[in-house]
Amino acid sequence: MPADSRTQSFLPLTPPTLHTLVALADGDKHGYAIIKEIARRTDGRVRLGAGTLYAIIRRAEADGLIVETDERPDIALDDERRRYYRLTPLGRKVAAAEIERLESIVEMAREKKLVPRPKSV
Repeated sequence: MPADSRTQSFLPLTPPTLHTLVALADGDKHGYAIIKEIARRTDGRVRLGAGTLYAIIRRAEADGLIVETDERPDIALDDERRRYYRLTPLGRKVAAAEIERLESIVEMAREKKLVPRPKSV
């Protein structure tokens, strides 16, 4: 399904921005948790510094892709200074559109035999 023009206006996303939106896709996280998840999911190939992450967060908040949430875990289990972020419906649509865009590029590369198709299981 093609993305609408508002969603398209955000594309292409930078890899660090896409990783950040994907990290928030399954629930609210604070900055350090986002950094750790990205490093874990990429086997350490992508490591965001705090400055980079918070620049991404500021921009994504201004664009309406994420919001800071007031909901907090039990204070006994967390540091009250942490800020938690949530993916908005627009942020989810933009991330999905970027992934579809990247998949179409990979498909073109496969058609040209630049990269092999995955083997069937």
